[in-house]
Amino acid sequence: MTASETGVDTQVPAAVVARGLTPLARIKAILGGSAGNLVEWYDWFAYSSFTLYFAKHFFPDDDETAQLMKSAAIFAVGFLARPVGAWLMGLYADRAGRRTALSVSVAMMCLGSFAIAILPDYSQIGAAAPLCLLLARLVQGLSIGGEYGASATYMSEMAGRSRRGFWSSFQFVTLIMGQLLALAVLIVLQHTMAQADLEAWGWRIPFAIGGVLAIVVFWIRTGLDESASFLAAKEAGAPRARTMLLFLDHPRETWMIFGLTAGGSLAFYAYTTYMQKFLVNTSGFTKDAATAITAGALIVYMFAQPLFGWISDHVGRRTTLTFAFAAGALATYPIMTALAATDSGVVAFLLATSLVLILSGYSAVSAVVKAELFPAHVRALGVALPYATANAIFGGTAEYVALWFKEEAKMESGFYIYVSVVMVVALLIALRLRDTNRHSRILED
Repeated sequence: MTASETGVDTQVPAAVVARGLTPLARIKAILGGSAGNLVEWYDWFAYSSFTLYFAKHFFPDDDETAQLMKSAAIFAVGFLARPVGAWLMGLYADRAGRRTALSVSVAMMCLGSFAIAILPDYSQIGAAAPLCLLLARLVQGLSIGGEYGASATYMSEMAGRSRRGFWSSFQFVTLIMGQLLALAVLIVLQHTMAQADLEAWGWRIPFAIGGVLAIVVFWIRTGLDESASFLAAKEAGAPRARTMLLFLDHPRETWMIFGLTAGGSLAFYAYTTYMQKFLVNTSGFTKDAATAITAGALIVYMFAQPLFGWISDHVGRRTTLTFAFAAGALATYPIMTALAATDSGVVAFLLATSLVLILSGYSAVSAVVKAELFPAHVRALGVALPYATANAIFGGTAEYVALWFKEEAKMESGFYIYVSVVMVVALLIALRLRDTNRHSRILED
């Protein structure tokens, strides 16, 4: 078997390949890397969690669905910056190091969060208000675009060969935890503030919290150890990361990541971010009830990630991906239809939870399977750019497309079909994926 078949880069010195981390050092690296990931995603999801409260301040329209559509459009536009951030930060992480890139990304998120916290609304500066909101989301989009690739790469490289699926799954644990934290802040504010105050100015609080947390994480990240994979590639004199190198040398892997991300991201935003609005706008639940149902499902989802990551270490990433996309394609239409018709909070929770448990087969391994496909000198770029591009096209537009089917096409079930079709495409790609457990390009430990 050749080096290219096994994924071994013969340029890497044997002494570096053999170098490993102690269990304590590994845990420290995983926790250090994931803490920043949590704050980044909290800041990102705070926007969607509080949209129901601030939309009217930037889009003074009598129709709530129209307000949500305009806010969702800015949410989608923020995603357009993510491929740019992924491209720039991916190149930077492959050239300057994972740790440095992680510090820069969280600093940018800090800037975007503080900007939203202090923005004047439409009544104060008119049409400039939604424009400033858009600019702040673009900064956050650049940040989160670079964050995913750098953190997914760093945590996968630090995870260790035998439990790489388990440890790297904490990248998505902290992603979900960030979304949960945003919902938790919302729940606390809903129960401690008068409704009028929350809608008038209380929605600014979560963005201020995010800015402060980002400052703390910036300090933490400056003390992280660099990954052995990056140091090994640098020591071996690996080629300098270039964008064309990614597409010329690794076109199959690049397009496979794009396709897998298309199905996974669309389903993720349909099952989680959009679910809160869906339960209010379609099922008829109150805002408080919808928030509680969504938070409960996310808690189960979060704890499922290490389990599915551990399973992938034993049965393979391809197996868990196949399960997620096959089951998701079959279950989305009937479960979303049932959610639209139910008025029971318990039933809604069980249905929403079943969707995110299915998706766990993808999300738990989404970071590691991408990282395992690329050699170290182009890994951060390879993980980040196709992911962010597909995420912008399919994940970032999920809410808007869902609301378009409901408001414009008058056929809400069309969105369920759309999600299922994209997941079928991802399933076909997953079936052709090589078993990265046995043919990983991550060589160290």
